[in-house]
Amino acid sequence: MRSFLRTRARSFIYAIAGWWFVLRTQRNAWIHAAASLCVFLLAFWLQLPARDWAVLILTICLVWTAEFINTALEAVVDLSTPGHHPLAKVGKDVGAAAVLIAAVASVVIGLLILGPPLWSQIAAITVKGIP
Repeated sequence: MRSFLRTRARSFIYAIAGWWFVLRTQRNAWIHAAASLCVFLLAFWLQLPARDWAVLILTICLVWTAEFINTALEAVVDLSTPGHHPLAKVGKDVGAAAVLIAAVASVVIGLLILGPPLWSQIAAITVKGIP
């Protein structure tokens, strides 16, 4: 049992190291982090129901997962192909496209979920002042 717990703890340490690597080395990860924080703060301010929170969290996790997989793919491609190779470019471009698809989908989902209550709040503020 002790060995099992030790290996699980090590797995978490490796995962946190991977997360930190992405944050340190990938500029887009900071954009994802800022967008994630803004969405969380806005959803909290709008007092969204649990179902909307669940969809937003899944959407944010989808984008982060795509970014992490893309970073891992780029590292493996760089390791296996030190020079420029057309297939290496394809691999990296397709990985970046996956992140782009996830990010665009998250914006659409965010607008669908956050848009109506945000619009209502803005309308209420403009009509009667801050609620």
